[in-house]
Amino acid sequence: MEVTLVVNITISGHPGSGTSTLVEGICRAKNWTSLNGGQIFRTEAKNRGMSLSEFGDLCKLDSSVDESLDEILKNSMKDPAGPEVMESRLSGWWAYKIGLDCARIWLNVNDEERARRVVAREEISYQQALENNRLRSKKDLDRYMTMYGLNPEDSEPYTHIIEASEIGADQVLLKALEILEEYK
Repeated sequence: MEVTLVVNITISGHPGSGTSTLVEGICRAKNWTSLNGGQIFRTEAKNRGMSLSEFGDLCKLDSSVDESLDEILKNSMKDPAGPEVMESRLSGWWAYKIGLDCARIWLNVNDEERARRVVAREEISYQQALENNRLRSKKDLDRYMTMYGLNPEDSEPYTHIIEASEIGADQVLLKALEILEEYK
């Protein structure tokens, strides 16, 4: 069943892959709005006084927490007043499962580059960023597989994969804007 296009593009990738930077660029270029699943996750962790890792553990123990966050994203994708850009680890999967004919991009960035980017954003050591990223990715994969049988890195739902380890944010944005031209 195909649903009327509401969201124009989904952006997914590992922590530190540049999804937030890309979304900001698309929104500026197109004068669009966005919803960031990672920010919803971080805000909820902070509201509960938990680290991202601890909150990930809670989500693993109590699937209703994670499911409620995912429902916010899915409902926003179908809302005519919702954002044009959706960003989360599973936003591409949700758009695919819902039947939205939109661009679904996965940003692929190697572990080392992602850690360097997280260091700049979160002011932690490189080794800590590398370990945090690996731990979070493993926990998230385990959780998504248990809850939904989904691997965020599986290419099935994505219309495009941008290899972004060795190119800058401006080049990634140009590639994404070119992809959006295909969906006019």
